[in-house]
Amino acid sequence: MRLATWNVNSVRARLDRVLAWIDRSDVDVLALQETKCKDEQFPEQAFRDAGYEVAHHGLSQWNGVALLSRVGLEDVSTRFSPDVPAFGDPAVVEARAVGALCGGVRVWSLYVPNGRGLDDPHYAYKLLWLEELRRAGASWLAQDPGAQVALVGDFNIAPQDEDVWDVDVFAGATHVSEPERAAFRGLLEAGYADTVRPFAPGPGTYTYWDYTQLRFPKRQGMRIDFVLGSPALQARVTGATIDREERKGKGASDHAPVVVELDPNA
Repeated sequence: MRLATWNVNSVRARLDRVLAWIDRSDVDVLALQETKCKDEQFPEQAFRDAGYEVAHHGLSQWNGVALLSRVGLEDVSTRFSPDVPAFGDPAVVEARAVGALCGGVRVWSLYVPNGRGLDDPHYAYKLLWLEELRRAGASWLAQDPGAQVALVGDFNIAPQDEDVWDVDVFAGATHVSEPERAAFRGLLEAGYADTVRPFAPGPGTYTYWDYTQLRFPKRQGMRIDFVLGSPALQARVTGATIDREERKGKGASDHAPVVVELDPNA
């Protein structure tokens, strides 16, 4: 079973690339983030024609998450907790999570808030959002230690210094601050493991490159997209890759797909 996550930065703008990639990569489950469309605008039929069941959660032209699965898609939810924090005025629970049971694995496609700036209300919102995710994730494993759970997506956190091309450039900025990194560690301490890093270690192994200042050809990126697995899921992981090639060329997303291979017999 092949599980992948990809912040596509507008699914409608990159539909042809996504369809070509899923055909080429032969993924069974793909979690998408930043689809940037409402549910009625999501190109569901194109993915169904490609052989995938579809769950999408989008409320506006911002955010948006989806799951594509050809191994089943059951028990779909758009909230990992009844207490997911809201943001804005008026405050709304944004379209940042969708989860479903896919081939025996509870997969959550997550688009963690960016944070914007250390003194921005969005930063406090980000930390609250992550804490609620930690609480929910810990409770699932407390109830069922053998549960296969995958928390996947764009976490908007570079948890280690080696996960950015120059940590000094990010001094005083989001994504590398200690509270954010502590929130990420909280997910690991709750029982979830970074399933990709053992197979794609750093430094210099990134999943995101800004469009500006030739960041991609200069290899100036960040590792902010992850597949965090519960112990039972981690035991099934046989390999993982970051498809850096998909970041190349006209019309590419600023993120690369991250793929994890699972032993189908485990």
